[in-house]
Amino acid sequence: MAINFTDAVKAYEKIARHDAIPGPGGPQIKGGADFSDVLREATEGAMGALREGERQTLKAAAGTADLNDVVMAVGKAEMTLQTVVALRDRVIQAYQEIIRMPI
Repeated sequence: MAINFTDAVKAYEKIARHDAIPGPGGPQIKGGADFSDVLREATEGAMGALREGERQTLKAAAGTADLNDVVMAVGKAEMTLQTVVALRDRVIQAYQEIIRMPI
């Protein structure tokens, strides 16, 4: 998958101006979104990537899928899982730091 350099620069500039918050479905306009909405959308996006990887794997086992699509979907699912695990580890680490704080 090739990424256009100009599009990437424009996306970074938009985020730098604080016009948008990146999310699983692309940038979203700041507004009434609270933390639970952002967390829900991120979780749904992660689950969608994992389900797509699973679906493509099943299609490959049946012999009806394109190998490139399978590799891309499984790679995306793997990266999503690694990101979720890293975020979980950071949340646990932050919680442990808060617990260690003196009152």
